[in-house]
Amino acid sequence: MKEMRLRKFSVMIIITAIFLGISILPTLAADTDTYELSIIHTNDTHANLDKIANRVTGVKMLREKNPDALLLDAGDVFQGTLYFNAFKGQADLEFMNLMGYDAMTFGNHEFDLGSTKEGHLALVDFIKAAKFPFVSANVNFSADKKFTGIYSDLISNEPKAGQIYNGIVKEINGEKIGIFGLTTEETKDISSPGSITFKNYITVAKKTVKAFEKMGVNKIIALSHLGYDDKASIDNDLMLAAKVNGIDVIVGGHSHTKLSKPVIVERDDHGAEKDPTVIVQTGANNMNIGTLDVQFDKKGVVTEANGKLLPVSDFQPDPETAKRLKKYTEIIKEVAEKEIGVTLENDLENPRLGDGTGSKISVRNSETVLGNLITDGMLATAKEYNKNVVMAIQNGGGIRAGIQSGPVTVGEVIKVLPFSNTLTILEVTGADLKQALEISLKKYPRESSRFLHIAGGKIEFDSTKNAGERIVNVFVKNSNGSYDQVKDEQTYSIVTNTFLAKGAEGYQMFEKSYAAGKVTDLGILEWQNFRDYLVELKKIPTAIEGRIVDVAGQK
Repeated sequence: MKEMRLRKFSVMIIITAIFLGISILPTLAADTDTYELSIIHTNDTHANLDKIANRVTGVKMLREKNPDALLLDAGDVFQGTLYFNAFKGQADLEFMNLMGYDAMTFGNHEFDLGSTKEGHLALVDFIKAAKFPFVSANVNFSADKKFTGIYSDLISNEPKAGQIYNGIVKEINGEKIGIFGLTTEETKDISSPGSITFKNYITVAKKTVKAFEKMGVNKIIALSHLGYDDKASIDNDLMLAAKVNGIDVIVGGHSHTKLSKPVIVERDDHGAEKDPTVIVQTGANNMNIGTLDVQFDKKGVVTEANGKLLPVSDFQPDPETAKRLKKYTEIIKEVAEKEIGVTLENDLENPRLGDGTGSKISVRNSETVLGNLITDGMLATAKEYNKNVVMAIQNGGGIRAGIQSGPVTVGEVIKVLPFSNTLTILEVTGADLKQALEISLKKYPRESSRFLHIAGGKIEFDSTKNAGERIVNVFVKNSNGSYDQVKDEQTYSIVTNTFLAKGAEGYQMFEKSYAAGKVTDLGILEWQNFRDYLVELKKIPTAIEGRIVDVAGQK
């Protein structure tokens, strides 16, 4: 690291000075003046509050050791457990305020409620009630009036709690520290931001760094929800570090990467040597607290970085926090344990591979009983509103858990479909439907969150063909049980979730229909519809039906 180069250079000067009899110690002392900054960091906690009392203890201990340490969060506090479904971030916020966070940026899941009737009201309430500021340099909130009065696209020297800024400047031990935020541009495809827009992260980061430098700030932290090594074609932390000079520390999130020690980037995207950039990330789900101690020279260049992850479970629960949590857990327990009146003889599995091989069945590469049940329920409900709806589709990435055999509870159903999406009817052409199914099968047999489960039809594809040319036949089922082949020029009514209807996961053909007004939002939450459908069924299926069939090798 640059620290080593500085030390070697200093030793050479000392030796030369002794040899020449020149006294240069005062000058050397000035050149080697250092500044140390400590950072405590979290990311992607996803409403996992069961061990929040442990995290509070850990933060307290770290702050007792170093009261001037920054406490930062890299986003995705929202979504993932019953705590979020019940309290929409307010439960998390109580404990974040208690711990005294200094700043947070937005993750993609902070925008998940944009498709609900209330829009981003829960996010606005979260921001306003926060006792800390938010940083977001590449997200433009100005088109959503709910954010009027709490959003500024400026850098603030005197940031206020409950406000959004491009960046903020904090003075710690006589030195100015710049902090700015970045959120993945992919949010527009994988969440529901509505009228909120996202700018290119590299362009914005360069501009923001220059603005800090003009303010005399030479120690700069990027709070990033881009992902450590996530899709380089879109954005990630490694590319940010390589392409943007002047960022000293990247406190990351989004990819749920567990970096057990800091990663140092010392070369730019052309391979040339650059000032070091330190990248950290804790993993996800409130499993770890991250710590980082950074040393700077007087020019603001990182000379040393030491960090580690502290497992939350290693700390004893803070008694006062445990008492505060109880008021939430009692409500959660009551909701979670309420039985819906259905008993499963067999598990409804949600198989995942995670190894990328595609060697086995996954909810993200193959038809599953769970996926069939979800889409069957969607189709049944949609037909009550519009008898012409012929097919239901659900992305595998939106199915987050299975259900074990035995009595089914509300909590288990919500865990299957936790994202607060509503059922939406779309009109699409047969050609667009086929193109969507090509996207669904593009990575087959590898897993993909884009993989579509269906009801009301049948798909035949050939996995030996090139991606984008795999669909052989698409059929829709008639009321008499027979199948009709989908015609390119014909228009079909389908039902999906709001997430996909707005073009998420790259389904731009759906976004086109949505923008053209060929859409009806039924306002029915996915998980509620799935619960009601399970209750209506007399018998729960235990086998798949051959709705998505690979015909490779067949004549």
